[in-house]
Order: sequence, then structure tokens, then C-alpha cells
Amino acid sequence: MNPWLILVLSGIFEAVWATALGASNGLTILAPSIVFLVALVVSTIGLAIAMTSIPTATAYAVWTGIGASLTVVWAMLTGGEPFSVIRLTLIVILIACIIGLKASEPGRPKEGTEAARGTG
Repeated sequence: MNPWLILVLSGIFEAVWATALGASNGLTILAPSIVFLVALVVSTIGLAIAMTSIPTATAYAVWTGIGASLTVVWAMLTGGEPFSVIRLTLIVILIACIIGLKASEPGRPKEGTEAARGTG
């Protein structure tokens, strides 16, 4: 599976665990506490897998950015956070930065080329 797809899915699970953690009332309500724990494990394992192919700093920034963006959007949609145009604009900018990190990822040399062998 594509490491970037794994990273995006892990970021989605980060938003799930963050939202569930908030709903768990300090882990005192069973259902959201279970959702929190399962989503936390899935999200972290996905991040670890993605980090085998994506640089750590980039992977972590993308993972937290996706999780934070989705958590705030969900909270605004459900009334847990106030909606404002400036907040929405800042989330769009954050998402643009995440896309920029992916777009700016340096290409890896193809196997068999001088650059891959370090002779170029």
C-alpha cells in the first residue's frame, strides 16, 4: 500500500481518537474510551509504517496537520467549536501546507542510475 495513503488514513484516525478522547470525559465513558484506544493504536501503527518511506519530520507534520484539521472541522460542524470564516481560512491554509509538503518531497533516484549508486 502507498505510504502516503497510509499516512492520510492514519491522520484521519488521529482525528477520530482526538474527538473520542474529548467525548470520553477523561476516559470515564466506556464507548468513546474504546474508540479512542482503538483509533490511537491504528493511527500510530499507520504513522510508523508510513515513516519507513516518508521522512520523519514530514510524516509527523502531515499526520498532525490532517488530524488537527479534521478535528477542528468536525467540532465546528457538530457545534463543539465556533465557526468563523477566519478559522476555516486557516484550516484551508494548513491543508495547503500539508499538500505542499507532499509536492515538495524530493524525488528518489531510480535504481540502477548513477545517482542511486552514489557514483554520479
